[in-house]
Amino acid sequence: MREVWYDSLVHHVFIMKRRRDLREYFLLNINTVVRMMIISDTVWMGALGFLGPIFALFIVGYIEGGSAEVAGVAASIYLITKSIFQIPIAAIIDHIAGEVDDFWLMFIGSIASALVPLLYLIIHTPMQLYAVQFIYGLLVAATFPSYMAIISRHMDKQKEGSEWGIYFTLTDFSSAIAASIGGVVAAQSGFHSLIIIVVVVSLMGALLTYPIRPYMRPAR
Repeated sequence: MREVWYDSLVHHVFIMKRRRDLREYFLLNINTVVRMMIISDTVWMGALGFLGPIFALFIVGYIEGGSAEVAGVAASIYLITKSIFQIPIAAIIDHIAGEVDDFWLMFIGSIASALVPLLYLIIHTPMQLYAVQFIYGLLVAATFPSYMAIISRHMDKQKEGSEWGIYFTLTDFSSAIAASIGGVVAAQSGFHSLIIIVVVVSLMGALLTYPIRPYMRPAR
């Protein structure tokens, strides 16, 4: 009887844990701030996934003198700019008390970043592309540290690992699905239509962070 009771208890605990894990995957056991920020970045990363894997094809097809080398330099400019400015901006964010400044920097920076791909529609030369990549890197350098600062502070205690796992799982899934859809849209309707879709979806992702504004902690 004791073994039967123990097996029943273990089975019950397993079922409850499984249900809890499933609820977390659907963001039901997560606080409002973290939930909205995960949803926002899932949409945002999906938008980037539409264009990211085939961006080099866009450069070759629509930029004068576009080549693999130009695509490599463009990617490097974005990453180097983001890397150089990210830490100084993060230090400024940490120096200013409260979360209100973090929120507005994240929100405005996300809106601006979402609009940057529109510039791809009007550029024609590698130098113009490099300038856009520099602007894009600078905006992301301002946005990413503020996003990470807010979501890190609001993670549920003792559930940080699970919530980061859910974050990366959902954003990776959205990027994977969007990559295949982006290729189809580019092939069927062209890159200009795809870029408009990227901008619209990115803006949706950015706007999804606005509901967390009342939860931001003011400076004391």
